[in-house]
Amino acid sequence: MLTRLLREHLRPYAAQVAVVVTLLAIQTAGNLYLPNLNADIINDGVVKGNVGYIFRTGALMLGITLVLGVVAVVAVYWASRVSMGVGADVRADVYGRVQGFAAREMNRFGTPSLITRNTNDVQQIQLFLQMALTLMVIAPIMCVGGIFMAVREGSELSPLLAVAVPVMAVVIGVLLITVVPLFRSMQAKIDRINQVLREQITGVRVIRAFLRVPSEQRRFEAANADLTATSLRVNRLFALAMPALMAILNLSSIAVFWFGGRLVSNGEMPIGNLTAFLTYIMQILISVMMAVMMVILVPRAMASAERIEEVLDAAPSVGDPPRPAAPASITGVVEFRGVTFGYPGSEQPVLRDLTFTLRPGQACAIIGGTGSGKSTLLNLIPRFFDATEGTVLVNGTDVRDQQLEQLWGSIGLVPQRAFLFSGTVASNLRFGRPEATEAELWHALTVAQARDFVASMPGQLDAPVDQGGSNVSGGQRQRLSIARALVKRPRLYLFDDCFSALDAATDARLRAALRADTTDATVVIVAQRVSTIMHADQIIMLDEGRIAGLGTHQQLLAACAPYREIVTSQLGEGVAA
Repeated sequence: MLTRLLREHLRPYAAQVAVVVTLLAIQTAGNLYLPNLNADIINDGVVKGNVGYIFRTGALMLGITLVLGVVAVVAVYWASRVSMGVGADVRADVYGRVQGFAAREMNRFGTPSLITRNTNDVQQIQLFLQMALTLMVIAPIMCVGGIFMAVREGSELSPLLAVAVPVMAVVIGVLLITVVPLFRSMQAKIDRINQVLREQITGVRVIRAFLRVPSEQRRFEAANADLTATSLRVNRLFALAMPALMAILNLSSIAVFWFGGRLVSNGEMPIGNLTAFLTYIMQILISVMMAVMMVILVPRAMASAERIEEVLDAAPSVGDPPRPAAPASITGVVEFRGVTFGYPGSEQPVLRDLTFTLRPGQACAIIGGTGSGKSTLLNLIPRFFDATEGTVLVNGTDVRDQQLEQLWGSIGLVPQRAFLFSGTVASNLRFGRPEATEAELWHALTVAQARDFVASMPGQLDAPVDQGGSNVSGGQRQRLSIARALVKRPRLYLFDDCFSALDAATDARLRAALRADTTDATVVIVAQRVSTIMHADQIIMLDEGRIAGLGTHQQLLAACAPYREIVTSQLGEGVAA
């Protein structure tokens, strides 16, 4: 997964990667050449007392070091550019894929997990790539080059390399096999902590009101302790591995001094060559240590890449058709033909055999008991879900044959849970129509019964709105959401139980103003209160996913027992009589 992800996203940066690899190869070659020059200084300068040779070779070494410093800075700069660019591209791809997800995919992954995948997981890929473009390139070149140069300087000591390098490779291999599953588990546990924190921060008032603070603390502590235990296990493994590798490094140095010293004393090896061999073996073992540092990053990067690829490979259950069909005209007409819908894995469908038509100039209301499928029915119109059976038509064309952006462009949706974005009142109202004038904004606020409280806010249309609309009340948030839909001026309005936060008087004024302002549009209202929908032109009474009644308020009172029961429970026997 990691290889595939990097291969796909590194293609635009192939030239920069080639520059980085070339510069690092030059840097490593220079570092491998310096011990050879140092050996020459000792053998031909110090031993023979040739001071001029010492100065000349020393100046050459100094020049090479300065050049290598410049090369290293440039290489790190381009490596950082590449890793940050790839990270930005991966984040953009994940964001774009999530934006195309239907409710089914959102429920599959969950919001906390998607946030973690697009932040923490992408950061792990960035960090790995940054290190890979430096350490991972340098380590193999230095290891292979160091072995070659070491054998060249002292072939008599080369058997030491045949022992030290394989032993270090075994330690690294065991470490890698052990920690990969643990890092994968850590990412899942980070998701869990994000989920718990998100729930506790969002629902802090409910937690306090029901005196659940101690139990929620225990829930967080359990998730935190689980993640901590896994992290400690990983760190213990590295705590054991690092001393083992350092022991191999130090024992190798002692062996070089022991056997090399005997060779020097016997005159079989120049002292400069022994010094160079010791430097090369240190470079070889340091390159292996670099590989260990990469081992720390590789398992987590692999786990993160798998999680990112899961999102990128997830095909949205709802998407644009191969050959979109555009409606002949945007009329606002909605038609259900034998529509049945069931959620994946459910035993029974939520909606069964729904057939009806909604026309412009009419206000249609949908009412029913809890769990009767009202919101699900509404979600089929903008194609948040696809019908299991039957056909949903908007503007005379099957929604599955239309391009999603074109379909959504003709709809003004006010969800059950009003949500405002951080910014200003005006930026929220212009969310669906950026070119709307201030006069149009004030008109929409007037219809939504929000003009008075917006006019009293400091800055009025430029008044700040916090994320989620947390600095306004629930009723104000609902009215601003309604005004946002009105500014868009669509031919089809969908109101999903968005009048519940309004008092009866404001509800009545808003419905009257809304009826006058949407005479050329189709208006669909999902509501729990009978007073909200009793004046609708058409009322659909849902009962256990079926249409129990279809008609006006008076018609349903006379012919539909479930509707009459709801009216009686809310308004009393006198109204239902």
